[in-house]
Amino acid sequence: MPEELLISENAFLVLERRYLARDAEGRLTETPAEMFERVAAAVALADEPFRGAEGVDRSREAFLQMMTSLEFLPNSPTLMNAGRKLGQLAACFVLPVADSMEAIFESVKNMALIHKSGGGTGFSFSRLRPRNDVVQSTKGIASGPVSFMSVFDAATETVKQGGTRRGANMGVLRVDHPDILDFVHAKGDFCRLNNFNISVALTADFMEALEEGDSYELVNPSTGQVAGRLAARDVFDEIASEAWATGEPGVIFLDRINAHNPTPAAGEIESTNPCGEQPLLPYESCNLGSINLGRLVRTENGAPKLDRGRLEYLVREAVHFLDNVIDVSVYPLEEIKEMTLANRKIGLGVMGFADMLIKLGVPYDSDEAVSLAREVMSQVSEVARDASEALAAERSPFPNFGASEYARLGSKPLRNATTTTIAPTGSISIIAGCSSGIEPLFAVAYQRRVLDGERLLEVHPDFLESAAAYGLTDNGLAGRVAEAGCVRCLEGVPEPLGRVFVSAHEVAPEWHVKMQAAFQQFTDNAVSKTVNLPGDAEVRDVEALYLQAYEMGCKGVTIYRYGSRPIQVLYRGHAEEGAAEGLRPRDRQKVTTGTTEKVRIGCGNLYITVNSDDQGICEVFTALGRAGGCPSQSEATSRLISLGLRAGIDIAEITEQLKGIRCMSSIRSKQAEVLSCPDAIGKAIEKYLEVSVEEGGWADETDVGSSERCPECGAPMELEGGCTVCRSCGFSRCGPS
Repeated sequence: MPEELLISENAFLVLERRYLARDAEGRLTETPAEMFERVAAAVALADEPFRGAEGVDRSREAFLQMMTSLEFLPNSPTLMNAGRKLGQLAACFVLPVADSMEAIFESVKNMALIHKSGGGTGFSFSRLRPRNDVVQSTKGIASGPVSFMSVFDAATETVKQGGTRRGANMGVLRVDHPDILDFVHAKGDFCRLNNFNISVALTADFMEALEEGDSYELVNPSTGQVAGRLAARDVFDEIASEAWATGEPGVIFLDRINAHNPTPAAGEIESTNPCGEQPLLPYESCNLGSINLGRLVRTENGAPKLDRGRLEYLVREAVHFLDNVIDVSVYPLEEIKEMTLANRKIGLGVMGFADMLIKLGVPYDSDEAVSLAREVMSQVSEVARDASEALAAERSPFPNFGASEYARLGSKPLRNATTTTIAPTGSISIIAGCSSGIEPLFAVAYQRRVLDGERLLEVHPDFLESAAAYGLTDNGLAGRVAEAGCVRCLEGVPEPLGRVFVSAHEVAPEWHVKMQAAFQQFTDNAVSKTVNLPGDAEVRDVEALYLQAYEMGCKGVTIYRYGSRPIQVLYRGHAEEGAAEGLRPRDRQKVTTGTTEKVRIGCGNLYITVNSDDQGICEVFTALGRAGGCPSQSEATSRLISLGLRAGIDIAEITEQLKGIRCMSSIRSKQAEVLSCPDAIGKAIEKYLEVSVEEGGWADETDVGSSERCPECGAPMELEGGCTVCRSCGFSRCGPS
């Protein structure tokens, strides 16, 4: 691992598994340093018509330096594909879905092409006629938007993005669509649309009816006629209740998004990308990048301070970089290329915000932190706009500028219709070794298990140094934090230390919304942010957060109540009281994959099959050879293990209970390779995981209880900014499914 890159061992494993180029036989052909050189060289080439060969060289050096210093990183498709044959560098796409069978399946095809190239897709299904509506051309009965979403979901299931990432979608339906209640409950059983995030598009008319306690009109999109009325309060309650129970749907404030649409003459915004931070026109794409604020804190006169001069430099070069990406990218569809080049949208944001606050000694849930958020994003926005103006003067404004809101208001020409976005940064924040997006820390300290079963304690790099400043020695402190899941709840820890080192679930929900609104105030596009609620929150708390987000100017909001899903994304500390109430195994998927191992026991041969689905190990089967044994007991053991695996019970806990169980027939047998059938099953599961490691770079398993497992490496995944992310191998999926 190149030392000068300052990347962690975990970051190196992620790069090796997902980003570095390989030959036809799958052998690595580049190092992390060479990856950054590849990206910098490819993106700098766009400068040649404007700055010549010398300008290209200067840009390449500047781009390389800000990436290798981990002060700025572009979105994953750019790191993976720049300078390589695939060449598709954008992360976010929105496709239209028109109301005809031909158009629907054209969108399915286009979605598959985008997923194959590494992008995520957003759709509005609001133009599809409602369920049971009559189709005039055939006199048949329409099946409705939710039914057709299942077609998109099934297609996504079969396409793995560029061989590196699973496809992800956003499905949006207007609140005034007649099928809105079907849509709200579409993911309530956790069995459908697992490749979708879903959001209800709330209109200004709906919000007004809600405020006045009135009903609102449902409109049939195929006829434009009023199809009925619903009480706004009843629908609002249904949305909040479902989000309280499952984490979905989210909500977007559609009219507010379109009020900030810079190019209304080019179309109306109907949907966003899968995490909600990028509203886009149909056939539009956007590439993203983030500045690592945690690396910009300097010590001046003995006090920490944000280096605003360096921040300005990075913003200017990042805008330049992202604008170049538009020109060097290969686009999966000609319509996308045309729309993207017409508006030239980019989305520059930040990551490492929580790290910055810690270095500055500012609690995340404080007025000072919210004020800092406004100050930082205000500077990013102002400098980004100025950099876009400079590029427009050098290279021409975006083609739709003349018909844009900027031109109408007399603004200077801009190179880009939008310049700023706050993305979740799941994978690139692992590479940068920083906190994700604008989220608080998920955990200050946690345990991870390496291959030989040893538990390693991972601690935020600034925690022990800060604790020492308060006169605390480690002396087991980090382990106590990992066990408890928080700092401020430990006896003997100074209150200021606990206030600064705060985790996401300790931050009161209203502070999450305040922080999102602070960044949204100075962001062209939108802000990806998860609003965490405690497990004992009520539906009315969800409703209050929706209203707070609307009143504070957010463009949408996603809430997640702790423990609300059968497969918890990542538990903190020991399982909290009541956290596992109602724990249910996920449904068995139709297709699973795995291995079968033959093990010699005292009764003969035991055949053990371990299978995985797309959420990790999901089942165990056993079969005994003709020698006999205890088939009914082995089958019962296998069934109970499978239930535990699909319910999210910690795999380490399962294997620990199984290994070491002794059976007299095996103990007495000279041929037996194990102590018993359960011992064999436990060891077979561990061996299966080890093989996964060798093939996929698995290194992590936290010691914080049950979790959703990474489908590729078996490590836990965590929810940040609307994405579930594996911090061991870099696998990510947008949404808590």
